[in-house]
Amino acid sequence: MATTNLHVGSARSRVDGPAKVTGAAKYAGEFTAPDLAHGYVVSSAITKGRITAIDAEAALAVPGVIKVFTHENRPRTAWLDYNYRDQVAPPGSPFRPLHSDAVVYGGQPIALVVAESFELARHGASLLKVTYAEEAPNTDLEKNRDAAYVPPKKRSGIKPPPDPRGDAEGALGSAPIRIEQEYKQAIEHHNPMEPHASTVVWEGDGKLTIHDKIQGVNNTQGYVCSVFGLKPDDVRVITPYVGGGFGSGLRPQYQLFLAVAAALDLKRSVRVVLTRDQMFTFGYRPETIQTVSLGADADGRLQALMHDAIAGTSTFEDYQEAVVNWSGLLYHCPNVKLGYKLAKIDTYTPSDMRAPGAVTGIFALEVAMDELAAATGVDPLELRLRNYAERDEGENKEFTSKALRACYEEGAARFGWSRRSAEPRSMREGRELIGYGLATGVWEAMMMKSSASARLTPDGRVEIACSTADLGTGTYTILTQIAADALGVPMESVTTRLSDTALPEAPLAGGSWTAASSGSAVELACRSVAEQAFRLARQMDGSPLANADFAHVTFADGEIRLASDPSRKVALVEAMRAGGAEALEATETAKPSLLTNLRYAAYTHSAVFAEVRVDEDLGVVRVARIVSAVAAGKILNLKTARSQILGGVVMGIGAALEEESMLDHTLGRIMNHNLGEYHVPVNADIHDIDVLFVDEHDDKASPIGVKGLGEIGIVGAAAAVANAVYHATGKRLRELPITIDKILA
Repeated sequence: MATTNLHVGSARSRVDGPAKVTGAAKYAGEFTAPDLAHGYVVSSAITKGRITAIDAEAALAVPGVIKVFTHENRPRTAWLDYNYRDQVAPPGSPFRPLHSDAVVYGGQPIALVVAESFELARHGASLLKVTYAEEAPNTDLEKNRDAAYVPPKKRSGIKPPPDPRGDAEGALGSAPIRIEQEYKQAIEHHNPMEPHASTVVWEGDGKLTIHDKIQGVNNTQGYVCSVFGLKPDDVRVITPYVGGGFGSGLRPQYQLFLAVAAALDLKRSVRVVLTRDQMFTFGYRPETIQTVSLGADADGRLQALMHDAIAGTSTFEDYQEAVVNWSGLLYHCPNVKLGYKLAKIDTYTPSDMRAPGAVTGIFALEVAMDELAAATGVDPLELRLRNYAERDEGENKEFTSKALRACYEEGAARFGWSRRSAEPRSMREGRELIGYGLATGVWEAMMMKSSASARLTPDGRVEIACSTADLGTGTYTILTQIAADALGVPMESVTTRLSDTALPEAPLAGGSWTAASSGSAVELACRSVAEQAFRLARQMDGSPLANADFAHVTFADGEIRLASDPSRKVALVEAMRAGGAEALEATETAKPSLLTNLRYAAYTHSAVFAEVRVDEDLGVVRVARIVSAVAAGKILNLKTARSQILGGVVMGIGAALEEESMLDHTLGRIMNHNLGEYHVPVNADIHDIDVLFVDEHDDKASPIGVKGLGEIGIVGAAAAVANAVYHATGKRLRELPITIDKILA
C-alpha cells in the first residue's frame, strides 16, 4: 500500500474548533444529570497541625444542604487501598483528603459541603466552624538544603542521573577556564483555563459515569476502582474536551475523590468544581536550587561538567524530575558528574508541569554555557557548535536522528544572529538596551503502547476511536488527518472519538508521546481496514484490481487505485456493496520497539533565539521577538504544530519574567493564589514569535516518523530570554523570574 499524504504534513484547522468556539463542547464541570447535587470544598486555614473540632450545625441547618463530609464521617468504602499507584502519571500515592485530623499543607481540603445547588453549598461552607491546634510550618527550601537526600530509585519511574564518566572534579580543577554558579527556579503553577472539576453521575446499582478534568481517562478509572473497590465495568469515564492541563491533569486531583465518595454515599449524582484559589492547593513546578560547574580550555571546549540540583517535595511523597540528566547528553564532554536530591517541606506534592525537569535543568545549563561563552570570548552559537554531541554520551547510544545543527544554522539566519555585537550593553535604541540571547532545547521523543480502532461504513465514512485525550493540542485533528490519508477519504468524512474508557486503551496525553503513540495505532488500524477493503475489491466480478498486490495500490478520493495505472480503480463503497459488508473495522495496537530503545536515544531538539529590549531607567523587559527552530521529525499539521510551539514559548517567557508562586514561610501558604497576583503573560507581553521547523527524517523514533511537540517549545525559552537580558544590561541574573527589582538592584 503506497501512501499519499494529502492531509498529513499540511496546515489544517482544528476539527474540534467549531464545537469549542460555539460552546457546543462540554467540559467536566458542565455535564449534568437528573437530581444533580453540588459539592463545595472547604480548605484548611492552617498549613500544619491538627483539626480539633468541626462544627457543621449551622451549615446543616440551611435548607437544601444535604450533608457535610469530614474526616469524622468519611465513607468507609473509600479506604480499601491506600497504596494505589497510578499508571504513567507521576508515580506515588496521591493524597487522600479527609483521611485524618492531620493538616499537612496549606489549603488542604478538610470538608465537602453537598447541597442542592452550588450557591447553597458555598454558603453552607462559609458557616463551618473549624478549630485547630497549629504547628509552625517548614516550607523554606533554602533552609532545608542541608537535609536534602538522594531519592530512592525503586518505583520512581524517573531515570536517575547516569553514573559519572571520567574524573569531573579533577578535570574541573585543572581547567584553564572555570564557571561555578548557583541558579534558582521559583515555584510555578499550571493555571489552565478550565478549573479542575468532576461530575459523577449515579447510574444506579453502584455504577458510575464520571466526567473528570483529566489528561487520561484510564487513570481516573483505575484510581476510582482501586480506591473505592469498584469493578472497571461499573466505572466509565468520559472527558471529550479538556481546557488545558500542562501536566496538572496527569493525576486524579482531590475533587475527584470527594465527588465519588459523596456520590457513593448519597447514591445520587454529585459535581465538585474547584475555585481558582483552590487551583493553587495541589501540584506545581517545584522550586529548585542548582549548581553548575563548567571547565573548559581557552577555546571553550568542555573538559568538565558538574550539575547538581536540590528540589522541594512534600512530606508524604518523593516527587522526582529528570533535572540534571540533560547536561550529560546535550554537549560533548569527557568528564561529567551529575547529582539530584530532594528536600521535604510542608507543601503539597509537586507535579509534572510542561517539560518537567527539562525547563528547570536546561535553564541552569544554558545560562552557564552563556557565562562560559562570555568568559572565553567565544560567540555563544559558536561555543555550542564546538561542543556539539554526535551521540548520547550519558547512555552511550546513537541518536535516532539529530538535526540540532540545522536548528542552530537556520534559526540564526532567520533571527539575524550575525548582527549581534559581542559586548554587553553595546546595542541600544533610544532609552532601550537591546540584547540577543540563545539557548538550546531538548526533550525526549517517546512512544507508548497504544490501541485504536477504525471503522469504515458503506457510505464512505470513517470513525476513529481511542481513549487518549486532546488537551487543546490538536490530537483530534492529526488523528483525523492520518485516517483520511490512510483510507483516501476527505477529512470531513472522518469522525474521531477520544477520551472514553469504553474506547480502545491508549496512554494519557502527556510527555509529547500522543502523536507518536496513538497516531501510529490509528495508522495500523486504518491499514487493517484498507486491507479488508482491498480484498473485497479484488473479489468483485471483473475487478480491475483482480491481480493486484496490496503493496502496489493507493487509496485516494474514496477509491482504491493501482499505483502504476490509476485508471484501474474501485470505489470503496462499491467494494463494500459488492461484498455485502455492513462495515469494515479493526482494532490495532502500536508498541515501541524494544530493540530500538536499547540501541538508540530519541530526542527532539530546538534552538531558541531571543531579542529583548530593556528600559535602562525603569528596568522593564520587553521580549521583542523570538525565533524557535525545532527538529521534531515529521510534522503532521503545520498549523497545530506551530501553535504548540507558540504556546510553549509564551509559557517560557512567563517563566523567565513573570511566573512565581510566592510562599510566605511564616504562614506556609501561597500568597498570590489568583490570576490577579500570579502573573502570566498577556497579549501586551507577547510580540513576534517565529516558528521554524527544520527538515528531519526519523524512521526509528516512531513508526510514523514523528517525535512530538508539546514540551519542546518551552524548553530553553527562559534561558534564551535570561541570556538576552545579560547581553542587554551586562547584569547576570541567575534566579527566575527575572523581575524589575532584580534588574535594578
